[in-house]
Amino acid sequence: MKLFVQIPCLNEEETLPLVLATIPREIPGIDEVHILVIDDGSTDRTVEVAKNLGVTHFVRHARNQGLARSFRDGVDYALAHGADIVVNTDGDNQYPQEVIGDLVQPIVHHEADIVIADRQTATIEHFSGFKKAMQKVGSDVVNLAAGTKLPDAASGFRAYSKDALVRLNVVTQFSYCMETIIQAGNKRLRIASLPIRTNPKTRESRLFKNIWHHMFKSGVAIVRSYLMFKPHAILGTLGMLLLIAGLVPFVRFLVLWLMGSAGGHIQSLIFGTAALVGALICLALVVIADLLRTNRVLLEENLERVKSLQYSDREVAAKIAAVQEAATVEAAERDQAAKDGLDEQ
Repeated sequence: MKLFVQIPCLNEEETLPLVLATIPREIPGIDEVHILVIDDGSTDRTVEVAKNLGVTHFVRHARNQGLARSFRDGVDYALAHGADIVVNTDGDNQYPQEVIGDLVQPIVHHEADIVIADRQTATIEHFSGFKKAMQKVGSDVVNLAAGTKLPDAASGFRAYSKDALVRLNVVTQFSYCMETIIQAGNKRLRIASLPIRTNPKTRESRLFKNIWHHMFKSGVAIVRSYLMFKPHAILGTLGMLLLIAGLVPFVRFLVLWLMGSAGGHIQSLIFGTAALVGALICLALVVIADLLRTNRVLLEENLERVKSLQYSDREVAAKIAAVQEAATVEAAERDQAAKDGLDEQ
């Protein structure tokens, strides 16, 4: 089996050597271990440091594209080069790379499709009490949406089998972590969890400005992913609430009318009518969303077949990967040339 360990990097020249030095090169059940660095628009010596330390696989972005795009491009590259398992870690050395062997074992033994490291956030010293609580709440919400029981849904240290990656489609622009769990849960993929201890903090997160920004972005990603699979749950609930809110004033008006005192309560009819119209709109949206969901399922099945064909033919996949890599390198060089030209002016 061939394992690719991908490391998304944005100006990680100081911590990347620590990460590379602790990645195991020999793992039981794995024939080849390859390291892939995704340079997400770094302006320091990240790529040079990686090359000096023996890394030969690179995906380069001309400018910062974000974690989700880096993950997706890294997966495409790894699968195109024959990966059977892809492990995603971080370039800031927060995760203990030494446990990668343990992380992939459930996949090697066909016991899981995805393995997610549990950072045991309640024990992390530099996490505030509020952040620990929000991490738990976030994991509970994701588990509710995905039908899973994962203690740390936000962890980015995880292993994916090739089959799981073929079935997953990352569409968010913020972070793939929540989205892939919700997709995997609703697609009935097997997800396991591995408790770990994180390394000491090396820097602040570059993914979000503060915890409120992270909560907002994560919330949007969760709702969007959940709507892809169960639009009726949200829209149906909202429609039912509006239906009840519309019927109550209508019943009130009817009772008052029977009692002969409904003359000054026309506003009840107006409010009830507005609420009932909202309920009908929600019902119509449920029907439309269900049809769109059916269409999405059919499109995803076709996309899975295309991916399977693309990544099963190693020669074709290698050519596609070479073209993609050349395009990203050319874009990076063109962007650097333009920047140099501006500096000269």
